[in-house]
Amino acid sequence: MKLHLSARERAMIFALSVGGLASWLPLAAAAEQSEPKFTITPVVEKKLKQLPAGPLYWRIENFATLAQARAAEGPTSMAAEVKGKAWLFTLGAAGGSTAGGSKVAEIGPMPPTTATEYLLRVTHSGGPPGAKTPVHSHPGPEAFYILAGRMGQKTPEGVSYAQAGEGMNGRAGDVPMEVFSAGTTDLDQLVLFVVDAGKPFFAPAKLE
Repeated sequence: MKLHLSARERAMIFALSVGGLASWLPLAAAAEQSEPKFTITPVVEKKLKQLPAGPLYWRIENFATLAQARAAEGPTSMAAEVKGKAWLFTLGAAGGSTAGGSKVAEIGPMPPTTATEYLLRVTHSGGPPGAKTPVHSHPGPEAFYILAGRMGQKTPEGVSYAQAGEGMNGRAGDVPMEVFSAGTTDLDQLVLFVVDAGKPFFAPAKLE
């Protein structure tokens, strides 16, 4: 029996076959021109064999230069440049600080996750009002920091929102979700992950 697929469905299947959310979203959005495009750009990542003890928080700091941020990197921190600013993202205990850095936000505590190897990853994402991700899950928790606009996250527990200048804890690993631009202006956000490095970073899911 021959299956007749829409352009959007063909784009999704192709993107999944070549790997990952980063390729799926642009292709799926391009196949459906009437839908606002939600974009996701990888920023920086690091693998760890062990996480620090105790409740963990994401600390977000700015530095004068990227070189200074990189010089301040520790075992659980990552430096990157986003939108012309130097950032340091550190996973650790609450109340910490990094010499030379200016604290932007502290988000947590992160829902715990257990793995033999961990992936810390930061992405930069967003889109115009109405843009949204496919329903999906990750093998570990995430946190959001909103640079501009308003973010919405729909899960089986309901819908949560965060505004520009706010951080928000995500849900535990493997929870189905849809993230969307919920404001009247473009959403611009940083998303920070702590996931099981041995599992696919992205999995299609359903919201009941």
